[in-house]
Amino acid sequence: MTTWMWLFIIAVIAQRLAELYIAKRNEVWMKSKGGIEKGEKHYKLFILLHCLFFTSMILEATLYDHSYAGLNYFLLSIFVLSQIGRIWCIQTLGKFWNTKVIVLPGVALIKKGPYKYVKHPNYIIVAAELFVIPFLIGAPITGMIFPVLHLLLLKIRIPSEEKALTKATP
Repeated sequence: MTTWMWLFIIAVIAQRLAELYIAKRNEVWMKSKGGIEKGEKHYKLFILLHCLFFTSMILEATLYDHSYAGLNYFLLSIFVLSQIGRIWCIQTLGKFWNTKVIVLPGVALIKKGPYKYVKHPNYIIVAAELFVIPFLIGAPITGMIFPVLHLLLLKIRIPSEEKALTKATP
């Protein structure tokens, strides 16, 4: 792998760690206001999925060096757009944004920003990233497998989240 590929992966991991920090801070705030966590069991599967994603991607890109292919600007533009979407989601939800399913009873659903157009925009963004990031660094097998695994987990998560939100919101 080239230096830019390593720097890219490190930057994405650093971003994910920063998001976990934000999510934890928001979790503490929401729980202090009476927030209730749901779907704790499947959350562990998401953590496992993302850890395996980075491990798989790094191993594949290292073992099968595709650095000769160069930077794909089309895929990079999709990645940049996904990051803009990710930031939009986080800013729109503010203190309610989280990687966990935590609901604050009595608080109305936020239906502005990207949530005005799509019910779960962040899940679409993550699926796109799980596809694009590996292809950017030459790990196409990872890029084909992990979006599918993510979608399978969403078949558990989305109904759990919808049920929690329906019960908790006016």
